Amino acid sequence: MNHNARTLVGMTANPGCGRRTLLDACGADKDAIATQAGFAWPFGQSPFAISRGKSFEASITEHGGAKLLTLLRDLLDLPLPEVAYKPVDEVGGNAQRELRYQQTCKLLLEAARGGDWPGTLFDHPMLRLTVGGVQVYLEPDVIAFKVKDLFYVVEIKSFPVIDRQADPDQVAAAIRQASVYVIALREMLAAHGLDPAMVASSVILVTPKGFSNSPVATLTDARKQIAMLVRQLRRADNVSDLLNEVPDDTTFDLRPNELGVATRAAADLVNHLLRIEARYRPACTQHCEMAALCRDEAVRGDSLDLYGTGVSDVFNGVDSASTARALAAGTRLPSLDQQDVARTLRRAQRLLNELGGVA
Repeated sequence: MNHNARTLVGMTANPGCGRRTLLDACGADKDAIATQAGFAWPFGQSPFAISRGKSFEASITEHGGAKLLTLLRDLLDLPLPEVAYKPVDEVGGNAQRELRYQQTCKLLLEAARGGDWPGTLFDHPMLRLTVGGVQVYLEPDVIAFKVKDLFYVVEIKSFPVIDRQADPDQVAAAIRQASVYVIALREMLAAHGLDPAMVASSVILVTPKGFSNSPVATLTDARKQIAMLVRQLRRADNVSDLLNEVPDDTTFDLRPNELGVATRAAADLVNHLLRIEARYRPACTQHCEMAALCRDEAVRGDSLDLYGTGVSDVFNGVDSASTARALAAGTRLPSLDQQDVARTLRRAQRLLNELGGVA
């Protein structure tokens, strides 16, 4: 399965979406499915952002992670005269994932059982995580730092921190990605009879200071994000309830021909996708390949989900904008669970009418 930290984070960004949960649980290629359905959505980082990120990361990790070590010493107040550096991006020139995973396991378990070792940097370990009952590889985008009896996950990002402030959405996404690695490391330790609490619940973010390449490190509590991810991963492991609500003949097979070209009719594929309940949110456009399809569905259904949870949560019991307008105008009788919202809407409509009259 082709999961990485970004795709797993996407699973948790909208945990109420059955469509995303089911597609992720079966390891479906959402990008290919969305494209064949006629709802391709540009997703992922721009080439410039990827290039900047790689350049910044390389500047931090070169020379055995010397620059990173300086940051960690200051951040964690560690008197480390010497630190071991263990690159795991390949094994004897071989970058095969299973081989790298086995080497990562060997090194991390040795460190975990080694007691109060000197600090050790593990550069780009290959990890695995159980998703939907299947073990998937995580593409390496992390450094595990072990000091004393704790492992810390270090996430290097290229977005700037200006006056100690960074874009909150980017920070939140980075913490969630680092949390994926915390869970994977804990799963590895637990599988070998070691205490998963050896992996710290605080993660270290390394970002540029201002618009320069001068780095700054921040220790951030990720307990909330870790707990959220664990809950969502458990949900992915228990998709039987979702499957029970889906017709037995539902399939996302793109029916490739002998040349590997998808032949599935777009209308038929969309029909099968719409059998699964979605929960569209504006933020879906930032992390899900199915966003265009789900947004189109929400538009056609006049759904309040288009306006985000801040609106849909306020209008509890009201599922469409047309219903909200009718309740505000008094042309629709509210149901029992809509009465409080209807009173608020009518009051707001009166105020709006009065303001319009003054204008």
